[in-house]
Amino acid sequence: MLCRHFLALTFAAAVAFGGTAKIAKDVDTKTAAEANVIVRFKVPPAAKHHQHVIALGGLLKNVPGLLNTAAYSIPGTMVPLLAADPDVDFVAKDHVLKASAAPPWIGAQPDNGWHAIGADLATSVFGFTGAGVGVAVIDSGMDNLDDLKDPTGKNRIVYQQSFVPGDTSPADKYGHGNHVAGILGGTGKDSTGSKFSYTVRGVAPGVNFINLRVLDAQGQGSDSAVIAAIARAIQLQSTYNIRVMNLSLGRPVGDYCANDLLCQAVQKAWQSGIAVVVAAGNDGRDNTYGTNGYATVNVPGNNPYVITVGAMNTEGTQTKTDDVIATYSSKGPTLLDHTAKPDIVAPGNRIYSVRDNGSWLDNTYPGNRVPHKMYINGGDTGDGSYFVLSGTSMATPVVSGAVALMIQQDPTLTPDQIKARLMKTADKFAALSYTITDPTSGQTFAEQNDIFTVGAGYLNIATALSSTEKVSSPAPSPTAIFDPSTGAVTLSFAGDTSSNVIWGSRGNVLWGSSAVWGTNAIQSDSAVWGTSAVWGTVSAMRGNVLWGSGAVWGTNALWGSTSSSADNTLWGSSSTAIQGDTN
Repeated sequence: MLCRHFLALTFAAAVAFGGTAKIAKDVDTKTAAEANVIVRFKVPPAAKHHQHVIALGGLLKNVPGLLNTAAYSIPGTMVPLLAADPDVDFVAKDHVLKASAAPPWIGAQPDNGWHAIGADLATSVFGFTGAGVGVAVIDSGMDNLDDLKDPTGKNRIVYQQSFVPGDTSPADKYGHGNHVAGILGGTGKDSTGSKFSYTVRGVAPGVNFINLRVLDAQGQGSDSAVIAAIARAIQLQSTYNIRVMNLSLGRPVGDYCANDLLCQAVQKAWQSGIAVVVAAGNDGRDNTYGTNGYATVNVPGNNPYVITVGAMNTEGTQTKTDDVIATYSSKGPTLLDHTAKPDIVAPGNRIYSVRDNGSWLDNTYPGNRVPHKMYINGGDTGDGSYFVLSGTSMATPVVSGAVALMIQQDPTLTPDQIKARLMKTADKFAALSYTITDPTSGQTFAEQNDIFTVGAGYLNIATALSSTEKVSSPAPSPTAIFDPSTGAVTLSFAGDTSSNVIWGSRGNVLWGSSAVWGTNAIQSDSAVWGTSAVWGTVSAMRGNVLWGSGAVWGTNALWGSTSSSADNTLWGSSSTAIQGDTN
């Protein structure tokens, strides 16, 4: 009787005080089906808060330890009652994350991105390997594989923990985390390089890994698991000198960044002194709203502070002159907030990295195994120690490795200084519009090297290491403003006036916007700028419309079969999870 009376009073409070205003739009409160939510409290969550949820028929899942949050499973109809608790600040959906896709075998030509962005020069000329720098890899786990050890055979995974519910093993059962780690810091021990004059090594082979597993054996995870892993990295920051965080995962935008708990969590890590590097997403081919893939950057890559990375296709050559944007690479501006993203692009197509023998990806796509003969002169034709994947997931650890090299060179660098320097020293693109045709499906994609496609440009590690410039102010990515009367797009720094000092229109010569993004960053003659799906009122509802069904990702119909495509990557298989930042 007391319980019923309490619930009645709570419901009355919800109505009287507008408790539902504290609930994210994508939380289903109309059915009794279990809803997975993350609650942000005004105070650290305690036993009384958990007991309240239990009284409402809910269950405590975990306490991430960041932003005063706790994750619960609760009947949807009870969410308004939960929101009426005066200690509750906001109730968000605990979104599903998934690193799920793998391209088919792409032929004999290896990727040469390692050379294209100057990673070889970082060691041979500058003498840096990222030694002593801790990198938190928040992914599907890692294993003590040969290429992830130091030259003496010592394990470089200095800390590991699983945040996957019901599975305490930090091992990579999916095969994505090991691949990411190899790109970031593999030594190339299992390759001789004699066939192509380079080993299959990572950008910063001296880093230490902090393995924080959040994705299960099928590559699925949740916001709450990632937030918990971020909290753990912040807690261990000084213990393992964690200066870099790699997030090769994401999900579609469902709300403004200020209301999105995962978006806010990465900002906490950034503010704690960790340079957060995030995949932009793999939705650049999405033309559902006639936007040619614009406004598809994933969360948490939509956070203005973090370094958001798009993917380039090197065309299998060591020179940059023939490189083009990978057509699947997600484009900005970010949905709802209209933040200019990505910040930078790096090689992400057909990337060789360590193979996780027996993992889900390895078993499902055996054609992606790189034969011995590809990297060992005179080797046999059997399956080797390496695997090929594509996507912004692969481009992200390339940049994370570059960040580690910069920190080894100058440990005093702040995340903002690192971001600004990477963007300033990136190779700029000409204002070129062009088309890329998939040779298998015949699909043609319109591309242009604007700020929302390539960001500030193409990563150049040697130039970044040669620079000594340091900004003294925050470096959030600017907001894009569209003028429907003229069709012009401009950049605004009104949200943080201090960033005008770095790259605002009234900034100094060294850090003016043209110096960072190039003089032809925005091409306002494109029809895409005038579409309401990017700038207008439709964008406010686009998240639910686009991602709420299996129409986009439920089949391969959207992307087609692209086994011989120059940038094949997208293989949709899940209607409820994210395809956008893996392969």
